[in-house]
Amino acid sequence: MSDERGGEPPTDRESPVGQPVIRGDPRVAGESAVQFDPTDPESLAAAADTVGRFANNTVGSEDNVYILRGAAACAALVRGTGSYKAAAERADGDVTVSFIRKWARVHDLPRSIRRHVALGEIAPTAAKHIARVAGESRFLLAWAALDHDLTVREVRSIASRVNDGESVESALAAEGIDLGELQVSLPPATYRELRRHAALEDVPPEEVVVEALEEFL
Repeated sequence: MSDERGGEPPTDRESPVGQPVIRGDPRVAGESAVQFDPTDPESLAAAADTVGRFANNTVGSEDNVYILRGAAACAALVRGTGSYKAAAERADGDVTVSFIRKWARVHDLPRSIRRHVALGEIAPTAAKHIARVAGESRFLLAWAALDHDLTVREVRSIASRVNDGESVESALAAEGIDLGELQVSLPPATYRELRRHAALEDVPPEEVVVEALEEFL
């Protein structure tokens, strides 16, 4: 299982489908995470039941971790049955192919993005739209959503523009967002040295920060 550190980060899930990597972290979700094994008939039956209740929104609709569990059940059901259509037919209740597909994609997001969903910092409904885009665009859209407190409507609009062929930078600009803009607070001593170094090198502070981060990362 990758922890996304070093090199090019994976843009899709690397841990096994249904495994509660984020939901199983006590700092995020406590000790009662449910695992779905798409190769085990009993676990697959539990996934089908969970998907049905999730689709009917009977309990836990405001709980991000509950929603991630529903997404995991969708993904496990797809893997276990072999298709979105078969998964929808196997699920308990009135479940559509579109519903299964959307939430299975959320389960397949990289770990770093899913963690922010579990913490409530990215709304699950926004995560559905982040999951619609591919590659590194997922990261750029997710981090922009965090840094600029984007609404679900804005995330949906940006994702649609990206899928229509626009770059993330251009799609964000259409919403008045500058890609890469990030406000940070520094300890006084670090701030002092940053400004001093930038003045001596006759460069903007941003350039010093970028150079330092590129070396560190």
